[in-house]
Amino acid sequence: MPPARHLGVMDWLRVLLRGSVLGGVTFGGLLILVVARLIERPLCGVDRPVTPYITQGVCRAAFIILQLPITARGPRIVGPGAVVANHSSWIDIFALNSRKNVYFVSKSEVAGWPGIGWLARATGTVFIRRDPKEAASQAKLFEERLLHRHRLLFFPEGTSTDGLRVLPFKSTLFAAFFADGLKHELKIQPVSVIYHAPEGEDPRFYGWWGDMSFGEHLVKTLAARRQGRVELIYHAPVRVDAFPNRKSLASHVEAQVRIGHGLADAHQA
Repeated sequence: MPPARHLGVMDWLRVLLRGSVLGGVTFGGLLILVVARLIERPLCGVDRPVTPYITQGVCRAAFIILQLPITARGPRIVGPGAVVANHSSWIDIFALNSRKNVYFVSKSEVAGWPGIGWLARATGTVFIRRDPKEAASQAKLFEERLLHRHRLLFFPEGTSTDGLRVLPFKSTLFAAFFADGLKHELKIQPVSVIYHAPEGEDPRFYGWWGDMSFGEHLVKTLAARRQGRVELIYHAPVRVDAFPNRKSLASHVEAQVRIGHGLADAHQA
């Protein structure tokens, strides 16, 4: 892991300024979302025609506050389906939600995290346990959400990385897409999430992995005098029924995500 950098007075001033504005926008937006959901839920049930746009607005504002440029290329998926991406940082959540309304699929432990768990629950995150015994019930839950035209977002690596590599995709969660009521209707879109470190910093600057604490990583990001940039590459969506099984589908989308990283490296070079 990169060594912790000593923060000076100006660094802490940036942390204070950016952190207070980001916190105010994030939790102020969450309060507005909760109030809107009180009206939306009785009228629309599981469907969320309004509140995802509040989330998207907050996520877009976060990049302005952080002064962290974000670019996206490639067509966004239209209609029911899912997005799968590599996972490098908590920033992924803001990045992917800023460009398309999605609902995250997250490990159940996140629901209990202070602040983040509350935010995740309010925005419609689907919480799961990575237990093979619960595969059937999870598939049913995914099917219900997908049939309501929710676009789910998966991180098939199962953990976050240093941002410089893509881990093998776990295929277990892809099984839900092959349910009889879904496989002929759904498309899956792979997305490459690429972080370019600030000039002169460790290439792994935005990676959040291993024993790194959320607080430490957040402070480092808020303190950056100059930010790098985030790049999203949306690859062509593929039909689920074009693949014979979950493993072949997982293999295909993993390859697309890896290609995106290769293109980013070549472009940066």
